[in-house]
Amino acid sequence: MSRRRGTNHVEQEIIVHGNTTKKVEMTLSRSRETGSCREEMPAVALTARRQVEIVRLPRPRISGPHDVLLRMAYAGICGSDLHYYRDGRIGDQRVRFPMVLGHEGSAVVVEVGEGVRGLRPGQEVVVDPALVCGACDQCRAGRSNTCRALRFLGSPGGPLGCMAEYVVMPESCCHPLPPQVGLRQGVIAEPLAVALHTLRLLGPRPPRSMAVFGAGPMGLCVVAAARAKGVGQIFVVEPLAWRGRMALSLGAQWWADPRTTPVVSELLAAVPEGVEVVAECCGAQQALDQALQLLAPGGRLAIVGIPPGNRVRFDINLLRRKELSIVNVRRQNDCMSEAVQMLADELAALRLITHEYPLAEAASAFAVTADYAEGVIKTLLRLQ
Repeated sequence: MSRRRGTNHVEQEIIVHGNTTKKVEMTLSRSRETGSCREEMPAVALTARRQVEIVRLPRPRISGPHDVLLRMAYAGICGSDLHYYRDGRIGDQRVRFPMVLGHEGSAVVVEVGEGVRGLRPGQEVVVDPALVCGACDQCRAGRSNTCRALRFLGSPGGPLGCMAEYVVMPESCCHPLPPQVGLRQGVIAEPLAVALHTLRLLGPRPPRSMAVFGAGPMGLCVVAAARAKGVGQIFVVEPLAWRGRMALSLGAQWWADPRTTPVVSELLAAVPEGVEVVAECCGAQQALDQALQLLAPGGRLAIVGIPPGNRVRFDINLLRRKELSIVNVRRQNDCMSEAVQMLADELAALRLITHEYPLAEAASAFAVTADYAEGVIKTLLRLQ
């Protein structure tokens, strides 16, 4: 498999569950195909809607010269994982239960294939979850995120997710972590890469003004990336107060709860000409409606969030009269290395990690995160 290559401060308590992880006994199973003994490993599987269980699977092995066997350290619970958990689908991608989840992960290299030159056992890495062909028209055009043969960890029809003790990935999907970015923090690289890709799609220069709808982990990564890229004013719309305050701490100048604030009138009072760009990171129809009202003529809207249904609506009169542009964000495109470097330079983004659970408590981790309980923002699973 080939592949392309002035801030407010917020005090935060990290909630760590299960400091003493229950030891998982390793067993042996005999492979029917080869007759050889295979060690088993635990993994987190979605077995029904809102039902997560620990399953046992054969430990993977490297099979190609550029393969890398990884011992997973941490995995993040992403918004797409929560869609699969709550709804059993995203659009026409339906889960076939059981499905091993996870695509945001950090790991330690255990073993490398004979052709691997840039990695060594013991090295700490973050995983790029996209496996691409490198040969189709999209890959040749520099659009590997829309590769015709793309396979994505922890998605319907894709490879097993990274919420498992071991994973095998090609060398090109393993990005070394610098010393100042540990395994725990490295999990943020993947959503941060999506945020950097979003800003790239919104234009070649930092806009003077930007609105972000939704301050979940994805929206907060967009805020952090926008600040790092030199965006002027950053306005955030978010109903949960602890997430709004986190947005302010990461560089936003303004935050409002849409349930109690007339967002459009108040924001336009601050920026009468309208904002240059909007990143919609919550998947809500109301956010799309307000985004069109807030955008200045010639503005750009990036749709990052995942709507609950297959269709959304737009006011075509506003789109046409303002000559607005809409871009859809499909994961990220060759932004992982930049994201890792940003983590090394801009450690403030790491504050969005609020909860951590051992693998054995994955069911609780998903329930708390899906229900927005305990002031949760970003939840990690500790896999070792």
